[in-house]
Amino acid sequence: MSLKVSKRRPLVAQSEIRNMTLECARVSGVNLAQGVCDLPVPAPVIEGAEQAMRAGTNIYTRFDGLPRLRGAIAVKQRRFTGMDLDPDNQVVVSCGATGAFYAACLALLDEGDEVLVFEPYYGYHIVTMVSLGIKPVYVTLEPPEWGFAAEDLERAVTKRTRAIVLNTPSNPAGKVFDRKELELIADFAESHDLFVFTDEIYEHFVFDGKQHVAPATLPGMARRTITISGLSKVFAITGWRLGYALCDPEWALAIGHFSDLVYVCAPAPLQIGAAKGLEELGPDYYQGVSDDHQMKRDRFCDVLRAVGLTPHVPAGAYYTLADVTSLPGATAKERALYLLEKTGVACVPGSAFYSGPVGESLARFCFAKETDVLEDAMRRLGRLA
Repeated sequence: MSLKVSKRRPLVAQSEIRNMTLECARVSGVNLAQGVCDLPVPAPVIEGAEQAMRAGTNIYTRFDGLPRLRGAIAVKQRRFTGMDLDPDNQVVVSCGATGAFYAACLALLDEGDEVLVFEPYYGYHIVTMVSLGIKPVYVTLEPPEWGFAAEDLERAVTKRTRAIVLNTPSNPAGKVFDRKELELIADFAESHDLFVFTDEIYEHFVFDGKQHVAPATLPGMARRTITISGLSKVFAITGWRLGYALCDPEWALAIGHFSDLVYVCAPAPLQIGAAKGLEELGPDYYQGVSDDHQMKRDRFCDVLRAVGLTPHVPAGAYYTLADVTSLPGATAKERALYLLEKTGVACVPGSAFYSGPVGESLARFCFAKETDVLEDAMRRLGRLA
């Protein structure tokens, strides 16, 4: 008798992001690899969670989240994107945005389906789909604008295509899809009758006067769009695992049931903390988050230029892809490891975000760090000059 692991096991390996985090810890370096926003958590968020724990909000919630949080999410969406949501039927609170995406894939896609994905991509989207037998089909965005054309989408679509994944603002490129591009995607999705899964977790990290447009608000897109976001980034609570899916009631019920099956519910008192934050933090808070990260982006990109690692300056999110071909090594991984050994600064090899060789010339840096940490990283990078 020979015991075996599942056929899925080889498809799911530790991500390059976590690999580089471990390498960074080995040399006691500065971790600009993992997208952990280490800024202070807003006081209302902490206070709300603590009050909820003391008040006894420590048991299972309804499968789609506490009414207070679902209501606060609906109000926030109306204020910032114009989406008009019924909090009782169109909001599903989940264990992180990744949990919402997983539950949505389980609910709406089948093994053998194909899904179009823009690359550079976020690795968890790919691994989630592949582990479920869903085939990602890649559409490569071209720098420096990370542009694409309708013909690129038409070349990728087949009779098996069921959906398209859209990450805006994007990780790792920082691309903010504008209204014209989203209209092109909407027309394409309608003509081929596709779902659009959006990852909008960085919706409040938008720079240079650009505006985040929620794809679900475009004409004809409300029913076919599964809007996915969360509170991890904007409240700096990545470890709390609070995300959500917003969609048509029919899809929300199915997504909620799969979320319940896999996760049961998001942590109850932490839901109250997030709700209190949404209720009490006004537009100035969100603008402050954006302004602070734009300032850090500018300073960090200046340092990258100065040491010969030319950055692709992001329009949103809090990552920079930089050209690392000036570093020794034949691959992005070898160059990332050289940079870590030379400076003590960890980044992610660009190959982690591409299906082909394009990423071998790139590396991703996260600049969402407290000022002293980012200053330390920039000083260390100066060793390359």
